[in-house]
Amino acid sequence: MNERKLRIGIVGAGNIGGTLTRRLRTLGYPVAVANSRGPETLRDLARETGAEAVSIQEAVRNRDLVIVTIPENKIPDLPKDLFAAVSDDVVVVDTGNYYPQQRDGCIAGIEGGLTESRWVEQHLGRPVIKAFNNIHARDLMEKGQRGAPRAASRCPLPATTGGRRRCCRGSSTSWASTPSTPALSRTPGGSSRRPRSTARTTTKPACAPT
Repeated sequence: MNERKLRIGIVGAGNIGGTLTRRLRTLGYPVAVANSRGPETLRDLARETGAEAVSIQEAVRNRDLVIVTIPENKIPDLPKDLFAAVSDDVVVVDTGNYYPQQRDGCIAGIEGGLTESRWVEQHLGRPVIKAFNNIHARDLMEKGQRGAPRAASRCPLPATTGGRRRCCRGSSTSWASTPSTPALSRTPGGSSRRPRSTARTTTKPACAPT
């Protein structure tokens, strides 16, 4: 008997969103992808992958899994009622990282002590799982393998749940794989991704002076 494939919606088609669309389609999953500029701008990606280019509202409708993969400072621009009619059973994944000086500017809630994903939850009105934020897009496309050898890429893990290692994090512990923490600053091969401190801390980077 054939099992129904997980229906996946992706909001965002940048480096991570585009890569996840390609990778998940390669694995045979039905994918609907959306961005802020409209489905007509995603025709090439849809043609390349067989994914369905849709509006943001359609990307979350009738899905089993929704991946939100847009810059942190664009989260408030999403429709306020985006998930209002979406079943509570639908899993929502947040791939974002907060870069106040390089891209996002100062986000008061995060600077005030909220983890990035907890802040995202407040805007979406839904619980989220933090994932895919601590791996290069190229590695995500090329190195993920089932039953992989030791050299394959794996997501660094901040903790275990119920004695089982998991490759995702809830919003309250998502800080452990955000910028300036060990899980994001090192790749599986042990080389630094960027010259950041590896001290385990919840301290957020200071906002750039205005």
